[in-house]
Amino acid sequence: MSGSTPRGGSREKGTTARRELVENELYEHATRLFAERGFAGTSLQDIADALGITRPALYYYVKSKEELLAKLVTEVTNGPLEELTDLVARDLDPVAKLRGIVEIIVGRRARQPERFRLLIRSEAELPAELTEAYDEGRRAVLKTIAGVIDEGVRAGRFRPVDGRVAALGVLGMCNWVAWWFHPGGRDTAEAVVEQLADMAVGALQRADQHVLDGEGPAAALKMLRQDLDHLERILDV
Repeated sequence: MSGSTPRGGSREKGTTARRELVENELYEHATRLFAERGFAGTSLQDIADALGITRPALYYYVKSKEELLAKLVTEVTNGPLEELTDLVARDLDPVAKLRGIVEIIVGRRARQPERFRLLIRSEAELPAELTEAYDEGRRAVLKTIAGVIDEGVRAGRFRPVDGRVAALGVLGMCNWVAWWFHPGGRDTAEAVVEQLADMAVGALQRADQHVLDGEGPAAALKMLRQDLDHLERILDV
């Protein structure tokens, strides 16, 4: 009796793992076909043929093209958002959080560039509810990045910048990877992730001598006075 549960659990894990593998392959074929033929020009039969299964068997995984596109949109938008939310909730300093944000987004764009490009190209074909969900996801990602940058500014780790503008710059740099990075090319995904993370942090991080001496408004005002003194010496006023 005691041995029945592990065997059942093992079977369930195996079934789940197989389903994930098939679904990932399904997404890959659908992404390629949608990119080649367009959403309207691709049928479920085309996808089933590419996957090497019958159309009735395909219904076990997805019931329509619209549902398949919805799954792809959800994966591209909600996947990184969940990871970013988990990261920001951890007890890390703003610099580590920003680096982690870039690593998450660039890593995803480098691993699955076709899916992100498909999403951008299919924006006009998305149903209203999907467009709303996609826009909401993008706003949430931007707000998360801006929040980390604002946190870094308040802590004196980042230069005094507009958090939203800086977040748009960071996000644009990360997303653009999907258009120029080619897996198996001259650059490895790991090298691209590391360099862009360094660039994002380097663009915002203050010089070591400008780290806040303490926390709160008083420390920030002290740093501001130091910066003004430095500026006056440069201008000789």
